[in-house]
Amino acid sequence: MSESNAFNSNMYLPFEKGLHELDVQIRRLEELSKRNNMDFGEEISNLARKREEMAKELFSRLTPWQKVLVARHPARPQTLDYVGAMCEEFIELRGDRCFADDRAVVTGLARIAGRRIMVVGQHKGRDVRERNACNSGCPHPEGYRKAILKMRLAEKFGLPIVSLIDTKGAFPGIGAEERGQSRAIAQNLQEMSVLRTPIVCVLIGEGGSGGALGIGVGDRLLMLEHAYYSVITPEGCAAILWKDHEKKEEAAAALKLTSADLKAFGVVDEIVPEPVGGAHRDPKQMAETLKAAIVRHLDELARIPMDQLVAARYERLRKTGVWRIAQAAGVEVQETARAK
Repeated sequence: MSESNAFNSNMYLPFEKGLHELDVQIRRLEELSKRNNMDFGEEISNLARKREEMAKELFSRLTPWQKVLVARHPARPQTLDYVGAMCEEFIELRGDRCFADDRAVVTGLARIAGRRIMVVGQHKGRDVRERNACNSGCPHPEGYRKAILKMRLAEKFGLPIVSLIDTKGAFPGIGAEERGQSRAIAQNLQEMSVLRTPIVCVLIGEGGSGGALGIGVGDRLLMLEHAYYSVITPEGCAAILWKDHEKKEEAAAALKLTSADLKAFGVVDEIVPEPVGGAHRDPKQMAETLKAAIVRHLDELARIPMDQLVAARYERLRKTGVWRIAQAAGVEVQETARAK
């Protein structure tokens, strides 16, 4: 994060007011020290320690809704940021050979720690122009067709796949539905479940419903500490259950969408720790941490025979969630937990 961004009030979330005030004080003392050639080193060190303690305490007790806000932070690293930081080489591959190239989905050949891989990821964009081009990370059906096309290519050449998930959900517009949005996602679920190559999926920000699942079936599912994964956004859930989107905080808590919740349910294999304050506070450190985790899982998967790997992946997908058998009124409902 650049120095100017560190003291931009827009970089702070509503619950970070105390951190912002301390950062302003530290910056003013630093400027005063330079301007008047005075030594405020001790005062600055004390404030820095106070800030570090406050940040650690604050981020150790985030509510589910606050974690959603961190996952949506405009400066949070996105797919192309991680690709640039983690990969020694990247050659982007575009198009679905059917309709168009969806910029909400990025695919390409890459090299990470000397290993050749196929990268598939969702990208939201930074400024207004890029966000418009990327549809704010909400893929169209051509994005999912592009993703599975490149995954088949990876299977053909024996390349492991690394999927970076970051979307509120698939685009629900009329055009997307007319071009087969639901079918494209369903086809990806079916084909990814049996692809004969290792797949590591990583939730780097938002993981919304089928939009995330469309590139989220794999042998390992990693989740950044402050990312979230849910069947619907908290606002959408609140609008449906309470007819009031202002109930989003209650909805976020009810949805059990945090990394800790999903690790406890057995949905997530590993929680990747973020720098204090979130991934956007130290993107370089975050990329190094994530790279190490991805490489470790790729090495583990490479040692598993392919038939065993595919069978375990399919069984993993089938065991996720809970199913119920509803019977006649007044008869107890049978419930069977399927998550690990």
